[in-house]
Amino acid sequence: MEEFVDKALDYASKRAKFAEVRLFTSSKNTVLMKNGTISASGYSVDSGLAIRLLNSSIAFSSINIPDWDRIREEIDRGIRMSERPGRNRFSEEKPEKDSWNVGEKMKIEDVSFEDRVSRMKLLDGILNEGKISMRILSLGDTIEEEYNINSEGMELRSRLPKVSFFAMIGFMENGSFEQGTLEVGYSGGYESFERWKLEERLEHESEVLRKAANAKKLVEGKYDLVAGPEISGIVAHESAGHPTESDRILGREMAQAGESFIKKGDKGRRIGSDIVSLVDDPTMNNSFGFYKYDRDGVKARKRYLYKDGLINDFLSSRESAGRMGSASNGASRSSEWDKEPLVRMSTTYIEPRDYDFGELIEDVKEGIYMRSFTEWNIDDIRFNEKYVGREAYHILNGEIKEAVRRPVIETTTINFYSSIDAIGSDLEFSAGTCGKGDPMQGVDVWMGGPHIRLRNLNVR
Repeated sequence: MEEFVDKALDYASKRAKFAEVRLFTSSKNTVLMKNGTISASGYSVDSGLAIRLLNSSIAFSSINIPDWDRIREEIDRGIRMSERPGRNRFSEEKPEKDSWNVGEKMKIEDVSFEDRVSRMKLLDGILNEGKISMRILSLGDTIEEEYNINSEGMELRSRLPKVSFFAMIGFMENGSFEQGTLEVGYSGGYESFERWKLEERLEHESEVLRKAANAKKLVEGKYDLVAGPEISGIVAHESAGHPTESDRILGREMAQAGESFIKKGDKGRRIGSDIVSLVDDPTMNNSFGFYKYDRDGVKARKRYLYKDGLINDFLSSRESAGRMGSASNGASRSSEWDKEPLVRMSTTYIEPRDYDFGELIEDVKEGIYMRSFTEWNIDDIRFNEKYVGREAYHILNGEIKEAVRRPVIETTTINFYSSIDAIGSDLEFSAGTCGKGDPMQGVDVWMGGPHIRLRNLNVR
């Protein structure tokens, strides 16, 4: 399809105030194993042109047929859509010219199918030895290649390899069932396995489920909470990342993924204690949400969504920033060639401070240490939220005691962040696929943070 990119831009530019043509190609390997047996595997290549046009409104169209007459017809269709009244402004940005890629120490192309299977069999064997009765493992890798140009002079090329692993495991004993997940992702090659230490982590998760299945519920009441990075991550993603998406604030996602409790004029509004800062940073090396430029061609940068307890910035694309009368901060992403770019997160986390883990625990007279979650829920304005612990322990007089089963925290976004009185110096991430839009599109993200301490929460 590359031979048509320049030709398509030249044709579209003569008929639109603004034109953009993006060639996106994705090659994927996937292996799925259930209880030690390969149940599915596949290799696919998907490629096509995404075209955006601006006249009276912004129009998006796409095609993957390498035939100029069909491509021209698709551009003409987009032109007709762009002449209808509607949103008609992009923020003004510097047109970038660059070529970038993420390096690999162990290239995806050099890892055979047999090697992928042997890695999964090793991990499944560890879980089987731990008497984990439900074992669903998925290993995937992707190479995304993009050529993106527009009528303002932007010209970007990129190559982004990524590897991911997902495990869903379940354990039953004496009629009590517990399940958990482990999801990791990495921008780069199969050197990721050295960093992940999956054997150790799955051994740990097996022991966690055994303890949880035999643990007792805690008496309902007010407790201090020490939450681990997995909790920090899901909270950051759901109650900072999503509500600061500017298209959600402007109401575009209203009938799909919901709205936001944050309003357009809320920058500077207090959201939590003054030690709390929330970051979204697509430039973090090897993060699963990494990119150097977003789909609009805006250079990526670190963004403080909440800073020192105050709402600080909104995630934006050129379209949403244009509607708000501001500059884009590079948060435009899409999952495939036939999906329009939307405002999306990348790597979202609570910024670490200076406490070590022992200091967080030692000042708790009675509380809960919730290291990971088995369930979470949040409403469609990202305000009322609930977290159910998977690995959790009773804290008494500064010491971690017995495991407790599924402690439940129900609170609000403002109450959660306002209750934080100490933040750890560690920083860990887990991976995920964030869904949004209609048609739905999932993009790769990282979410995480340090251990954090909250005071006087309702726990049941």
